[in-house]
Amino acid sequence: MEGEIHNFMVIWAIVLTSLCYSHTIAKFFPKGKSRFLAIIPIVCLFFTLPLYLTSINLGSTTSFFIAWLANFKLLLFAFGKGPLSSTPPLPLSTFIPLACLPIKFQSSSTKTIQKNTKSSLNLVTKIALLAILIKVYNYKDHLHPKIILFFYCLHIYFVLEIMLTTVSTMVRVVSRVELEPPFDEPYKTSSLQDFWGKRWNLMVTNILRPAVYDPVRFIMSDRIPRKWAPIPAKWAPLPAVLATFFVSGLMHELIFYYISRLNPSWEVTCFFIIHGVALTLEIMIKKLLNGKFLVPRIISGPLALGFIILTSFWLFFPPLLRGKPDVKGCTESLAFLEFIRYGKLVNPSNITCPFL
Repeated sequence: MEGEIHNFMVIWAIVLTSLCYSHTIAKFFPKGKSRFLAIIPIVCLFFTLPLYLTSINLGSTTSFFIAWLANFKLLLFAFGKGPLSSTPPLPLSTFIPLACLPIKFQSSSTKTIQKNTKSSLNLVTKIALLAILIKVYNYKDHLHPKIILFFYCLHIYFVLEIMLTTVSTMVRVVSRVELEPPFDEPYKTSSLQDFWGKRWNLMVTNILRPAVYDPVRFIMSDRIPRKWAPIPAKWAPLPAVLATFFVSGLMHELIFYYISRLNPSWEVTCFFIIHGVALTLEIMIKKLLNGKFLVPRIISGPLALGFIILTSFWLFFPPLLRGKPDVKGCTESLAFLEFIRYGKLVNPSNITCPFL
């Protein structure tokens, strides 16, 4: 455990140093190929660093923050795009948290303040619900496996929202700037497009859009001659949607590998490809109908959520659970509580989780 904490501290020291370097080189390398070549070693480093962490709580968070979010932001920054690019340039004190944390600055408004207040209230609610859910795991042996998987869906949502909202709240308090909430009540979704584009894990959505969706859409609509891509302009976004979900699937495979160190099974990639195809079909149908027929929200919402949950049972959770992250996460959390209560470090492998 001591070695893991030491590695964690060293890794984040390297991350901060690397981001200082990335901020500095912008003064010497203009956006484009030269800045890209200067930043690509940092990108490779950020893909490597999570391999030195084996714990679920530290490793999964670090891999998500630096291997996915920070790397995509730095690649965009290399070409003068994304949240790190600004005129005038961002100060280092803003550049670093914006690069490595799941946050997005937002202009202050009454609506934003109301959202953030609501987000803080939701945080307390999610913590309480997560505590109840953990207690329910005591009766795991008496519950149907599908019900357990449904609880895992809730568990992932609660943990992600708690983690991302906590980080966002801390940054907002320290920096005194308004930040966009990381989730927007995904259980109120009206469609797949609404869920993936406007409600679920908005930090990932906000980085995939400029990093994958926009470039692919630009290539399909402007760069490829019509004779080679004879599709109407209104259909140009569809390949971009598929590409975005494909990249998201690959990044999830990478995160799963960091968590479990098991070879990819490509099931989670298939999960996102299926959702990319489904969302593409949804967009096509909407464009063809052109608003002439709308499915009532009370029907479309549950259908979308049902499709997401059922496909996650099939393709998302099996590869995730093979590495037993639930057991590891539980024992690590109990070891942390032991440290808080008694001031001594305990190896999580020496602890038995009473909930699983």
